[in-house]
Order: sequence, then structure tokens, then C-alpha cells
Amino acid sequence: MSIVQHLIHGELVTKGERTADVFNPSTGQAVRKVELASRATVQEAIDSAKAAFPAWRNTPPAKRAQVMFRFKQLLEQNEAKISQMISEEHGKTLEDAAGELKRGIENVEFACAAPEVLKGEYSRNVGPNIDAWSDFQPLGVVAGITPFNFPAMVPLWMYPLAIACGNAFILKPSERDPSSTLYIAQLLLEAGLPKGILNVVHGDKEAVDALIEAPEVKALSFVGSTPIAEYIYAEGTKRGKRVQALGGAKNHAVLMPDADLDNAVSALMGAAYGSCGERCMAISVAVCVGDQVADALIAKLEPQIKALKIGAGTSCGLDMGPLVTAAARDKVVGYIDDGVAAGAKLVVDGRGFRVAGNEDGYFVGGTLFDKVTPEMRIYKEEIFGPVLCVVRVNSLEQAMQLINDHEYGNGTCIFTRDGEAARLFCDEIEVGMVGVNVPLPVPVAYHSFGGWKRSLFGDLHAYGPDGVRFYTRRKAITQRWPQRASHEASQFAFPSL
Repeated sequence: MSIVQHLIHGELVTKGERTADVFNPSTGQAVRKVELASRATVQEAIDSAKAAFPAWRNTPPAKRAQVMFRFKQLLEQNEAKISQMISEEHGKTLEDAAGELKRGIENVEFACAAPEVLKGEYSRNVGPNIDAWSDFQPLGVVAGITPFNFPAMVPLWMYPLAIACGNAFILKPSERDPSSTLYIAQLLLEAGLPKGILNVVHGDKEAVDALIEAPEVKALSFVGSTPIAEYIYAEGTKRGKRVQALGGAKNHAVLMPDADLDNAVSALMGAAYGSCGERCMAISVAVCVGDQVADALIAKLEPQIKALKIGAGTSCGLDMGPLVTAAARDKVVGYIDDGVAAGAKLVVDGRGFRVAGNEDGYFVGGTLFDKVTPEMRIYKEEIFGPVLCVVRVNSLEQAMQLINDHEYGNGTCIFTRDGEAARLFCDEIEVGMVGVNVPLPVPVAYHSFGGWKRSLFGDLHAYGPDGVRFYTRRKAITQRWPQRASHEASQFAFPSL
């Protein structure tokens, strides 16, 4: 069985270390192995990045951008191959994999603007013959730890911009679906990136802890579950690192009585069941204002959920594939069991779903609960599967209070034709990303992505303008050239205009 290797100093390397199986979730069969890095291997990657950094830092931003332009072209040329690799190891449909890659490419396009986004500020004559300016300088060696659910897109949120800003980058991708991530990194080297500026090490907690503890690593970016985000943030910041850790979510969609229900249902189907619900921006709770809205919503959702086209992820024309692992499938089934035991009404049951010819795949069918209440576990916790919960409330204010009381604040949306209601919702909701008649309000690459409350640990959001600030530090310079013939007396009062 082939082994997914590390990428260190521009070379694929195998160290003969521990390995883990990489499965095809559609078949339940191991398709390859991935090597898990030891601390020594992680340190080798860090040493490579540290040695390569000085020359790259001094490379003009326009030349860095040229590498990103070539990288973007290679990504587009290899879209079909990358999508196939994602689908085989993650299980998402080919169309969904291609969509993920396109959103990642948007971030490469933003990184191509390095000469613009890295421009400093200049002021002439802030005092007599005194000029002042500031610029944005790279941090050095930085690292990213990325999740299984977006093996192409989330790494592309991180290293293209970090590298365009002049840093060297260590990437620790998910060991569950590493092949597409590694292949994309190789394309960046093909685009002309110098050896050592991007290194990829696969691994588990040992590799993560090595990155956290290494003094050479100046910043860490993480996307994943909240407990791990909290751990990385706490351990990284206490060592003086800059940390950006994106955690879990429980995203609500509010449906008002005046909503365009047919369009809202179409939006919810994709937002709740796309990628088998394995998205941090998936809608997992529909908050219906009034019983009439809830009854009408369920009547429209139920037949569409039962008609979902579910199959092997590498097939075309599907709505949904399997979950990523057997453990993920069993966890989702456990949540469904718990919802039934808690008294929620199970309208559509996805347990026991089988795909002919792929009986060992990790499938769960689309699931719908009604009459879910806030004290239930299926409401409180992130299920990360194809489960949609319907909660009934009597007013918009009650719906907003429900959302604001939740520990997570990643994404939310409202379906309405009422501008006043939409404005109130946008102003008062305590959530980082908000949509109005948009179910997945993921910001475009030239804005920034991030939630509130226990969905984000750190001061800056991911990619876009906040990404530039995260991967650089500002240096302010004040310069004066006194006239040669003049002699100035000492000044003991604090200088001012």
C-alpha cells in the first residue's frame, strides 16, 4: 500500500515512522497509508523553513505574487484531478470538491495582490524635516493546522497569503485525507516557490505539540473543533506565539412568516445536507417564527430529504456522499438516538442507510427533527452530520435571544422580505458571519472569515485583510536629517508638535 509522504525542503521524504490508514469513506476500505511525523521530522521542516526565510523575506512582493499567479493557473488546470483526490478520501461529491477548490483559488487570487496589500503608509513633514512611515513585515516561520472537511480550501486560506507576505510556512494537514493537500503543495513548488518556504508534515498530536512548542514558529493558525482550538490557543499564546484558532459552530437559520418559503427550503437543503453536513458553516438549526411556518417548512422539507441522491462520493450527479470515517458515522447515529430519547420528533430517520454496492461505506441518510428544544443535546452540540433540527418560537426577538444565548457564534442567517427585520437581525445578533436570504454567508476572499464567542480564539479572523495583519507585523519609522550647519540644544520636555 502506498504511503503519503512528507514534503520537506522541496522533496518528498519518508522517515519510516508510525503510519495511519487513509480510508475511502464510500467503500470503508483503506486505500493508502500516511506517515505520522515525529518531533524530529517536524523540527527538520522548521529548520528548512528557517533557513529559506531570509532570502524570501527580501524577495520583492511583486515577484512573490508572480509565483502565486502561476500557482493559480496550475490549480485551475488540475481541477479534475484534485477534485477526484478530495472525493476519494473525504467522501464529498465531485461537484462539491470542485466548489471547495474554487473557493480556495479565490484566496490565491487575493494573495496575488501582495504588492497592494503590503503597501505601508507614508507621511512627509510630520515635524520640521521629519518624515514618518510604516510598513508590514513578515513574522518568519509560521504554521497552519487544518481539518479534514476542507482538505484543499482551508490550507489555501492560510499559506498562499502567509507566503505572499514573505513568511515561510509549515502545514500540518488532516491525516484523514492528506493526498490532495500534498499534491496542491507540490503544485506551488512547480510554480516556482523556493525550496523550504512551504513544508508539509503529516501527523497527529505529536506533530501538533511540536509546532506549538517550537520557539522558531512565530504564529499558528488552526481550524477545527472547539476543544482543540482552545488547547492550541492556550498552549500557543502562553509561549508568546500569535494564534488564530477557529473552533466549532451551531448555525441557525431564522424563517420569518413572510419568507419566500420555496427558496428558503432549497437553500436549507444545500446548507444542511451538502457535504453530509460536515461544514463549520452548515445550517443545523431552523428557527421557525410561528407554528404555521414550521408546519409548512416540514411539509416541504420531508419529501426532498427522502429524495436525496446519496452514493459513492466519486460519482457524478449526487447530492450527498458518506461521512468521513466510521467513527464520525457512529457519532452522528448516536446523536440521532439521543434526540429520539430526549423527546424530539424524528420526521426523517437517516440511520441504517445503505448504498447498493457500497454496503461498508460510512453513510447516514438525511435526518430531520421537529420540536427540538434548547435543553436537548442535539440542539446544544455540533453534530457535524446530515441532521437538521427545527425549533419553534413565537417572535423574531425570541429567535434572536435563542441564538445569542448559544455558546457558539460562527454563522447565522434570516429568511425574510422585511428590511426592518433584516436590519435589526444584522445589528443585534451576536454572531460573526450573518446572511440575509443567504444560507452560507462565507465571506469572499477579500473580506475575512471568523465567528464570535467559542467559535474563534484570537483577535483576528482568517484570510483577507485580517489575514494580512495576522501574518505580518507593523513597523513604524520616523526619520529626520538635521541641517549640517545647525547646532541644536538638548530638549528635555517630551517632544511634540
